[in-house]
Amino acid sequence: MSVNEREVRHVADLARLGLEPHRVEALVLELNGILAHMESLRLVDTEGVEPMAGPPGESKLLRDDRVAPDALHRTREAIAPAARDGLFLVPRLAAHEGES
Repeated sequence: MSVNEREVRHVADLARLGLEPHRVEALVLELNGILAHMESLRLVDTEGVEPMAGPPGESKLLRDDRVAPDALHRTREAIAPAARDGLFLVPRLAAHEGES
């Protein structure tokens, strides 16, 4: 499998990437190199090889997965300068002094 310049431009348009014309040829070569590598990996005989998520006998789990209380959780009133009846109290602006 390989890609050509038209396909690279088409994918760039779909992804809404600003592709500079002088980069198209380099991207074609780069993508074709990646696809050639994938093809060589596809040809490797993996018959009888068990799938694994990491090195055999090694676990990445270091602790139990459990929910802990959020140390930063506070009520809205705790972070407001002033509150009454569940509403924040906001000081009047100096420009509005004297208005009712």
